Amino acid sequence: MKWLFSFLNSYGMPAMLLFILLEYACFPVSSEIVLPFCGALAARQGVFYPLLILLSAIAGLIGTTLCYGIGRIGGNALLERIMKRFPKTRRGLETSFTYFRKRGAQIVLLGRFIPLCRTYLGFVAGAMRLPLPVYLSYSFIGIFFWNALLCGLGYFLQDNWPMVTSWYTRYKNILLPVLAILLLFLISAKFGKKEGKSLPKKH
Repeated sequence: MKWLFSFLNSYGMPAMLLFILLEYACFPVSSEIVLPFCGALAARQGVFYPLLILLSAIAGLIGTTLCYGIGRIGGNALLERIMKRFPKTRRGLETSFTYFRKRGAQIVLLGRFIPLCRTYLGFVAGAMRLPLPVYLSYSFIGIFFWNALLCGLGYFLQDNWPMVTSWYTRYKNILLPVLAILLLFLISAKFGKKEGKSLPKKH
């Protein structure tokens, strides 16, 4: 991984956005390592944190849309061939299918916080013909919060981010579902308030 850190250090923000895009396009780049490091590097370079999160979310959206396109064009037959050719992907793809059937479009948002599911979600959403505008909108929200969380670890902790990342990796199977549930609760509460305000008053 030293070459990766060296590359990011040398080329700054363009390199960060490139690797974030690649990670969301299912290249073997771990977000748990890249995003906190990008956050720490951006802080040292004086990059405005909201700008970092916005640009990283756009890069992630482009990457995951490439996966969506492959799934949409190739469909289930292509995913079956991928699972046969690369057996290690089977568990992640099957997990994504299971969550998708249960939750539908909501899993596009929540899946960003679920291990295995988040990696292959784009392929599954494309194969199951989820409308592109729905996929893009839900994906952007999920990617935005995921990047804000992991980039934020590096941005605000800087030199201490490897220690926090190690702790996160150890407990992510517990932490991520809790964060996903909390995020869903906050979004539901926000929309609930809006709907309550829009209801006509009784006379």
